Amino acid sequence: MLLSILTIFFDQLSKWWILNVIMVPANTIPVTQFFNLVLVHNRGASFGIFSDAPGWASIALIVFAIIISIMLAIWMWQAQETLLSVALGLVIGGAIGNVIDRIRFGAVVDFLDFHAGGWHWPAFNVADSAITLGVILLILDSLKTKSEKT
Repeated sequence: MLLSILTIFFDQLSKWWILNVIMVPANTIPVTQFFNLVLVHNRGASFGIFSDAPGWASIALIVFAIIISIMLAIWMWQAQETLLSVALGLVIGGAIGNVIDRIRFGAVVDFLDFHAGGWHWPAFNVADSAITLGVILLILDSLKTKSEKT
C-alpha cells in the first residue's frame, strides 16, 4: 500500500509542478531531440479514446477506476509474492492519481511527450507510467511457474 501512496504523491507532485511552475504559460518545451514537456488535458481514457464522449463518461471512468482499484487492493492484501504486490501497488497508485485529476480538473493532466521521426506517442504522466510498469510486472508474475512463486 505504501507504494500506491508514494505513486499518488509523486504523480500529483509532478502535475502540480507542471501546472504551477513549468507551464505558466502553457507551451511546448523541447528537452531532447525525442522528448518534450507539453500540457494536455485528456478528458478520455488511454490515448485519448472517448475524449469526445458526453459528460457522464468522465463520471463512469472515475467509478470504474475506483471499483477496479478496490478489487486490486483486495488482491494485493491477499498476495504473498513481492513482485505481485509491487505490480498491484503501482497500478492502484496510478489509477487513483488519474482519478484525482478527473475529480479536480475534469480531465487527466498529461505532460510527457516522446517523439521520433515526426511521430508522437500520446502524452502521458507519472500515473500512466506506474500503471504501465505495474501491468508489465503483472504479466511477468503470471509467467512464473508455481514453484518460482513460493
